[in-house]
Amino acid sequence: MNNIQLYQQKRTTPEEAVTHIKPGEDIITPLIAGEPYTLMKQLETYDGLNGNRLFQMLSANEVINVAPDKLKIISMFMGTTERKAFKERKIDLLPNHFSDIPRLMIQQPTDKVIMAVVSPMDENGYFSLGTNCDHTSGILPFAKTVLLEVNENMPRTFGENQIHISDVTALIGSDAPIPQAPPARLSDKDKVIGEYVAELIKDDDVLQIGFGSIPNAIIDNLKNHQNLSIHTEMIPEKIIELFRNGSVTNANNPFHKGKMTATFAYGTQKLYDFLHENEDVYMLPVNKTNNAANLAGLKNLVTINAAVEVDFLGQANSEKVGGTYWSSTGGQSDFQLASHLSEGGRGVLCLHSTAKGDSISKIRPTLDPGTPISTSKNDIDYVVTEHGIARLRGQTIRERTSELIRIAHPNFRDELKYEAKQMGYL
Repeated sequence: MNNIQLYQQKRTTPEEAVTHIKPGEDIITPLIAGEPYTLMKQLETYDGLNGNRLFQMLSANEVINVAPDKLKIISMFMGTTERKAFKERKIDLLPNHFSDIPRLMIQQPTDKVIMAVVSPMDENGYFSLGTNCDHTSGILPFAKTVLLEVNENMPRTFGENQIHISDVTALIGSDAPIPQAPPARLSDKDKVIGEYVAELIKDDDVLQIGFGSIPNAIIDNLKNHQNLSIHTEMIPEKIIELFRNGSVTNANNPFHKGKMTATFAYGTQKLYDFLHENEDVYMLPVNKTNNAANLAGLKNLVTINAAVEVDFLGQANSEKVGGTYWSSTGGQSDFQLASHLSEGGRGVLCLHSTAKGDSISKIRPTLDPGTPISTSKNDIDYVVTEHGIARLRGQTIRERTSELIRIAHPNFRDELKYEAKQMGYL
């Protein structure tokens, strides 16, 4: 039977596709744009679930409504709708290093079902996970069942994110729009932070940089840099500008020389058009992109991530906002450690110095009880606010305290100094 015949044989309806899921099996989906929402919604009316679990991550859709005894929903990094559902006790959250998710899933003593959105099949019988590779590709070889949502809007990318029709259990067709990121709005604080961070980046560096207003502001200040390479977790749309003006060459990418390597992408149609059949982009599973052991021999790795707040010890919370669980660790701790191990590496955490109209300092004497530590005091390196750059790596507690107070908002510096003296840090 040829590939086209296999395709026709395995093509079915959403109602029939989900009947391949048996009680007690774990269902795993890619994140954001790779989430197969048509198949997921079908689970709401499928009566064959009993003691199943659905592992999802940074969902761009409403959380599906299934009784928890039939389907327990577990997020591995929360988006807007998951955040609300977690607060309402409708879903749970699995603490993790992003790099470790494939192993966490494989070690579960349950049969695995992969459900994913893919690009149309090519002439050799391969589908591409498109915007994704993430944890999904690392789990695929261990999956009992593979259910695909073939979407003509999903860009075809290259790398270790290919699925052959012979490995597919069932597939459905879809023409649903691929989720797109909202435009990032740059504040004056973002622009200043972007200028500071750009000072820490040198020609020939290898960059890991993410999505959002501060990364966009940083990229705006890199247009005169030369020979940059991108090895990142997520591909931000702004990177396209650095490709086109020649600042990014990927000549120093040790994984695939001359190519940008990443594990997922999220942006607007402009980014998806850029990715489609672009041989300069190579997708890798997260247990390769984010694995600190793989990155340890990499020279001049600069990792750039965001934090919610940092205390005098250099402990960073990037997961809770105002006592509400907001996201998860993601790849921050992976890359922060990797930058620490990299010869010439620099790990940068960015944050505004205040919140709520300058009424709350995000440089804190201590983190509140119950606050998760996303980056430990031993892995912290540079902290950047709109008031400057603090280098904490290699600094004592008293030196760190002084440095962090220096980049705090001026309205809070006296109060922070007082607290530091009370704690014996100054």
